Amino acid sequence: MIKIVMIEDDAELAEVLIQYLAKFSIEVTNFEDPFLALSNIALKSYDLIILDLTLPGLDGLEVCKELLAKHKIPIIVSSARSDITDKVIALELGADDYLPKPYDPRELEVRIKTILRRCSKELELLKPEIKNEVFVIDEQKQEIKQNGKFIKFTPAEYEIMLLMCKRKGFVVSRYDILQNCTFLNSDEDSGSLSVIINRIRTKIEIEPKNPEYLLTIRGLGYKLTE
Repeated sequence: MIKIVMIEDDAELAEVLIQYLAKFSIEVTNFEDPFLALSNIALKSYDLIILDLTLPGLDGLEVCKELLAKHKIPIIVSSARSDITDKVIALELGADDYLPKPYDPRELEVRIKTILRRCSKELELLKPEIKNEVFVIDEQKQEIKQNGKFIKFTPAEYEIMLLMCKRKGFVVSRYDILQNCTFLNSDEDSGSLSVIINRIRTKIEIEPKNPEYLLTIRGLGYKLTE
């Protein structure tokens, strides 16, 4: 159910809109008094606000300014005023849409859903990306953690694991490992590298002989997966 607050002093219009929007699972609470509306919005949660500009006691543009300063709720300004300045000011203040009266309730329903869809997408984009990394590197401390647990590596093991983490998901050849790890002599035979790989596996794998993370790609090299 979409919950909307309407600030509209035309009780007859408000009732028509409340009944019409209810057909589309949109629940509307109307306030004729802008001060009462502001107090209510501060206490309750709404998905959107429909704001008339001609209100008793407080101009609608002032209400709009107050709402935008204190809340992050989409606002559709609705007004019978013919002055284009009001529309420009409302949109410049940060209102999401401006709907001149008279209008078809169907148009209002479409605009409400369009704005809420857009806001929903924007919120998705603002969400921080959550990564469930199995291996987390701290190069300053020269540490690698697996699922939050510090793994103690020898310098050679650390260098190999660091390289594999940086190229996660890609095959790294034995030659690349020997060339990029200073604690390994590039002239060493590949057998010593295999010994170190096996030592790493004893530290990071549940079953070192059936590795889940550090895989041997026959004839090509090694690949780290998560």
